Amino acid sequence: MVVGIVAAVVAALAYGTGSVLQAYGARSAVEPDDANTHAPTLRSTITAMLTVAFLTGIALDGVGFVGNLVAARDLPLFLAQPIVSANLVVTAVLAAIFLHVQLRTRDRVAIGVVVVALVVLAVASADEGHGHDAAWLHWSVLGAGVVLFVGGLALLQWAGPRVATVAGLLAGVLFGVMAVAVRIVYGIDPFDLATLLSDPAAYAVIGCGVAGFYLFTVALQTGSVNGAAAALVVGETVVPGAVGLALLGDATRAGWEPVAIVAFVAAVVGAVVVASSPAVPQG
Repeated sequence: MVVGIVAAVVAALAYGTGSVLQAYGARSAVEPDDANTHAPTLRSTITAMLTVAFLTGIALDGVGFVGNLVAARDLPLFLAQPIVSANLVVTAVLAAIFLHVQLRTRDRVAIGVVVVALVVLAVASADEGHGHDAAWLHWSVLGAGVVLFVGGLALLQWAGPRVATVAGLLAGVLFGVMAVAVRIVYGIDPFDLATLLSDPAAYAVIGCGVAGFYLFTVALQTGSVNGAAAALVVGETVVPGAVGLALLGDATRAGWEPVAIVAFVAAVVGAVVVASSPAVPQG
């Protein structure tokens, strides 16, 4: 479990730093007709992805992605995902230290709540589960990823000024599905390339990661980074946490269930509050 916690913390640090650079790159490539009105064109989104700032953010995202993978395999998902989502706390703290952005009192309280809640979750968590992962679940995560992405692209055309929040939530759910796929994918331990390549969950990991990344880029381009990030937190924590408990055998230590529930909710709510902080850059 220690390895998983370290990996999740590294992921949070990398994602938190990279998000500042991604926001800057994404907003610098916005076309006037896209801002705050509707989903941006594919051209403007690709342009954003090719800026120097965004490419640097991608490199950090790569580090975070690896850390997230290790954490999802080694920890209960209701612990791994909130730690990774604490990248918003990292972003806010870095902005306060290096950009001299003033943290509000409620931001400081929320950061403290997140930190304490994550510590409590770590204490309350048992080892990651080894629950039901039959073939239908492996195909289900792949199918869910396809439906979320294709349906999400269509939905964004009708989302109007709520594009950023909708895209952020869809991205978060896709990242949540990716975390579930990472947990159940075959061929990792022990490593077997043939088994890995024959598992639909492996393609769900790649597909959901890419799709979630694209949709969050859309969210960054079309509205408040804070609103998009808050929606992202909800999607990427609640969905995998629930699936882990219901299907994958994730569990708390005996008698710690109520404490873990309170800590999980506190961590998510605290992260959402931090997402609204002026210390989270708007790009």
